[in-house]
Amino acid sequence: MANPIVVKDLLDAGVHFGHLTRRWNPNMAPYVYMERNGIHIINLYKTVAKMEEAGEALSRIAASGRKILFVATKKQAKEIVAQESQRAQMPYITERWPGGMLTNFVTIRKSVKKMATVDRMKKDGTFNSLSKKERLQVDRMRAKLEKNLGSISEMSRLPAAIFVVDTLREHIAVKEAQKLNIPVFALVDTNSNPRDVDYAIPANDDASKSIHKVMSYMTDSILEGLNERKDGKDSGEDKPAKAKKEANADEKPAKAEKKATAVEEAPENKAKEETNTEAQPANAEEKAAVVEEVPTEKAEPKKPAGEENKASE
Repeated sequence: MANPIVVKDLLDAGVHFGHLTRRWNPNMAPYVYMERNGIHIINLYKTVAKMEEAGEALSRIAASGRKILFVATKKQAKEIVAQESQRAQMPYITERWPGGMLTNFVTIRKSVKKMATVDRMKKDGTFNSLSKKERLQVDRMRAKLEKNLGSISEMSRLPAAIFVVDTLREHIAVKEAQKLNIPVFALVDTNSNPRDVDYAIPANDDASKSIHKVMSYMTDSILEGLNERKDGKDSGEDKPAKAKKEANADEKPAKAEKKATAVEEAPENKAKEETNTEAQPANAEEKAAVVEEVPTEKAEPKKPAGEENKASE
């Protein structure tokens, strides 16, 4: 598990501060602890429970080898989300949300491939063969794509989940994820609707300290899942090696048994060969006797009948 959450740390980070009471969403009532000076106070014990639940779910997704997309375009969250996403090696969007990022992902991938094409042109030298005006246009296009889509260049398929800071500001991202049945994890304040997301974490989404506290815990959970996946792969590679060693150990006694049986069969084969050699001379004597009998029969041919009558006269 990631580092345990301490309620006092959340209190120091200002996670408990909500919005003005007149701007609240009634669906957030279960997570509101009290009202003070016209501001709603969030129940931090429920925040801790929701953070642990979301952390476990993110850890499972990371352990399965899938990607989680982080979305935060407000000033207070941009740098924090970018740093934590890079630490977890996950894609993120901190500039304007490109419309159709999820629902029209094929077109977004084409734009990402344009960046790769420009980089390839610079490497093989074809970029220098362009005119000065064309080079400037290509550089501007490359810089614009890098700013908006550079952080998702490694995302080759749709993410398994998205993590959003402020669902009201990123409502387009939430809608697209809902259409594609992608689970949504979100930091929701008292003016947001927690029913729009699958895993709502009630917390202050305007203070940078509050956002950093929640994001660091989520990142630790993701890293834990990635480490579990790595350990599982290492143990999986060790198993075939052990099986091979065991198989070789089983083969050695079998080979020894074969050699022993071969040694025992050798005298029997020799005895058979000796009996065969003794039988060969006897066969040779029989053949010689047969050959001697044949010439004697040929040596005394029968006389014709006329010659026998002449001899009797």
